[in-house]
Formats: sequence, C-alpha cells, structure tokens
Amino acid sequence: MPTPWTETVAGHRSSVRDAVLDAASALVAAQGLDLTMSQVAERAGIGRATLYRHFADVDAVLTAWHERQIGSHLQHLTAVRDRVADPVERVEQVLAAYAGMSRHGGQSAAAARLHRSEHVGRVRDQLRDFLAELLAEGARAGRLRGDVPPAELAEFVLGALTAAGELPSAAAVQRLVGVTVAGLRPPP
Repeated sequence: MPTPWTETVAGHRSSVRDAVLDAASALVAAQGLDLTMSQVAERAGIGRATLYRHFADVDAVLTAWHERQIGSHLQHLTAVRDRVADPVERVEQVLAAYAGMSRHGGQSAAAARLHRSEHVGRVRDQLRDFLAELLAEGARAGRLRGDVPPAELAEFVLGALTAAGELPSAAAVQRLVGVTVAGLRPPP
C-alpha cells in the first residue's frame, strides 16, 4: 500500500526540520549563536527558499534549536534522577548535572534573547516542578528540609545555581552545588 500524501509531506517537513536543527547545532558549536539563514541553509543542504518556508528568520531557527536542546537537557536530568535511589544523593546528582549544563562563558545578545523567550519560562516551570518533587521526596524521608514548601526551595535552588553559568571551573560548580545541598538539609 503506498504511503498517503499527508504522511509523505509530514515526513519531509520533519526531516527538513531535523536537518535545519542539526545544522544550527553544528554552527552554534562552531561559532556561537550569531548565525545567518544562508549559513544554516548551506549547512543543512537545502535552499534558502526551503529554509524560509519552514522558519521565518534566524531567531525562529535558534528558538526551535534551543527548545530541542532544553528537551534534551530535561531528558538527561530525568535519567540522572532515575539512576539514584537515595533522595539526598538524587538531589545532589540532579543539581550537579543542572549546574554543569548551566555553565557557559558569557552570553551574546542572541543568547540573552533566547533566554527571555516564552518557551524558556514554560521549561523553567517544568524544571521547578521537577525539582520540587525531588525535594518533597527528600523531605518525606526526613533527609531534606520540610519547613519550607518544596516549590519555594526549588526556586531557591534555581536561583542559586544560576551563578554556575559564570563560574570558572567544574570544581567551582561542584562547590556551589555542595553549598546549595547543605542549605537543603533539615535545620539542626
């Protein structure tokens, strides 16, 4: 039975989108976030007209690429969570992974625009909820603070680990995670 036209078109759109996002990823890794549509089209092996049929401008490409990156980060954090049974160690491992992903060497104007995008707010909410559940587990086990609502602690953690983005080394990031986890332990 032949493939229906709608499935063929959807498959083509999906493969073009994947090629564009793969191209954007390679370009970002090589030169940062200052891309042009011509560079993306050339790297993806498609014409500019095709690229413009799928994305209005380079900001749309970068936003889609960033959404895919964030999805990958959330999957990674979930995998880290699922590898550890002890609630405190679980929180520590997730926070270390998150802080490591947050580490970068300054932000370009394009990066600042991406981090102010609407999709980032939605993902931050997901991340806060993800962390709040881990913190609630630890509190229920009596191993993490129970005197502060988990959602508030999750906001604290996200705020504290924002500093990881500017730290000079992985060792500095680990120290920050250690201080953060110490603040999550129950008061004496």
